[in-house]
Amino acid sequence: MHEPQRNVLGEPLAPCSRDPVTGFYRTGCCETGSEDVGEHTVCVQITADFLEFSRAHGNDLSTPAPAAGFPGLEPGDRWCVCAGRWLEALRAGVAPRIVLASTHESLLDFVPLAELKRYAIDLV
Repeated sequence: MHEPQRNVLGEPLAPCSRDPVTGFYRTGCCETGSEDVGEHTVCVQITADFLEFSRAHGNDLSTPAPAAGFPGLEPGDRWCVCAGRWLEALRAGVAPRIVLASTHESLLDFVPLAELKRYAIDLV
């Protein structure tokens, strides 16, 4: 058995969403591996602004694609998005808020934890 993957807080990675079921591996978690070239590692709460931003940049996340098992997303859904797309949205001022407990530690290679905490929805 392999070690559990960790989140940006150094803890075991918590599920992001099981309704809709998210993650590159469709486990509900933002796990990653060598097959996940897009690094679907950031658990976000989808916003209308982010859906529009993503559509304008070539990735329509709101239209269902049943053949791919993709339900289409609505504001309020939680979803594992690509680290690169989240960073683009951050630079454009439309980054959705993130769930730190469900965001893979690899995002720390790009963004310091202090900045991630500014976008966290799961800090008390």
